[in-house]
Amino acid sequence: QLQLVESGGGLVQPGGSLRLSCRASGFHFSYYAIGWFRQAPGKEREGVSCFSSSGDITNYADSVKGRFTISVDYAKNTVFLQMTGLKPEDTGVYFCAAELRDRICPSGALSTIWGQGTQVTVSS
Repeated sequence: QLQLVESGGGLVQPGGSLRLSCRASGFHFSYYAIGWFRQAPGKEREGVSCFSSSGDITNYADSVKGRFTISVDYAKNTVFLQMTGLKPEDTGVYFCAAELRDRICPSGALSTIWGQGTQVTVSS
């Protein structure tokens, strides 16, 4: 069974930091496009950051550039999202996704594997 399991979410004050983790089981991240997405209440899911299937390209939504960092530990088969300088507008459910395609980001098509999500709340 192909599975992604996120962890690391929680409640943090504005300006704080969190590190999200997403561990894959049933497959290995090699050759997969990997991404973090988020969905705020009442809003559509949006892309946050991606790590290409080639393993050498990352990209970030403009809203998180300079504050978030995506990384992959292939030995642990885990992708991380280090979040600093958190703002209330970063609140939402964060999802990890992976797709076995030659892409920078998972497309969200049926071939995409999704995690169950982890809640991040930024509030004082």
